[in-house]
Amino acid sequence: MGLVFDRNIARLYESWYRSQQGRAIDRSIEQLVLTLLKPKPMERVLDVGCGTGNNLLALSKLGLDVSGLDASEYMIERARERLGNRCSLKRGMAEDLPFDDNEFDLVVLINTLEFLDNPLKALREAGRVANRKIFIGVLNSLSWNGLLKKIQGYLGDPLFSQVRFFNLWQLRHLLNVAYGHVPMSWGCITLRPSFIQDSDQFEDASIYKNRSPFGSFLGISATMRYRVKTNGLPLKAQLKKSRQSLIRARASGG
Repeated sequence: MGLVFDRNIARLYESWYRSQQGRAIDRSIEQLVLTLLKPKPMERVLDVGCGTGNNLLALSKLGLDVSGLDASEYMIERARERLGNRCSLKRGMAEDLPFDDNEFDLVVLINTLEFLDNPLKALREAGRVANRKIFIGVLNSLSWNGLLKKIQGYLGDPLFSQVRFFNLWQLRHLLNVAYGHVPMSWGCITLRPSFIQDSDQFEDASIYKNRSPFGSFLGISATMRYRVKTNGLPLKAQLKKSRQSLIRARASGG
């Protein structure tokens, strides 16, 4: 299950999110999602680990049919306050999604995989409910930012002491184990350390997207390939009815 955000942990996360660094990354995540997922209007998208709804708001502005899931009741209530009826929200675990096979076109896990005990199981569940593509977004363990967060965790930071960090090669391996050798695309958001430039320029000059595996925030998408897709029909009921009809036919000498 991993770390479930209570009120105190949620406030720490929101404090980071509202920082210059957090805002800079957030503004570029939308473009990274657009580039790697190429969403189509009104596609169904599930945000696993939706938190207070930051990414749900951005996804809904793209004209998508959005749903969110989080293990924290507090986070779900905060998201419901912000989004109202604009999306469907459920409390649940990433490793055991309460949805049908292929129920969504797209599934995103943004800063979610880092807080899970079983990332592989969560990826398999995401693949089960996704019909087209999956997007994973994480803090990059090979970036200066990732190294800084690791140090904060070692020093007892209550948020980052429980984070599992990933790099590009680790994510590719997990996705290959979960889905086989499916098509993948990736990109990074890179932030220059604020101490090497004027703080007023941080939000504009320090952020750009590249193909370096050492960027601060790493995004990777996987295209689902299924040999067999479920169609949601009640097949068992139909087979049972057909069998009963066949038995009656034999009993009547047909």
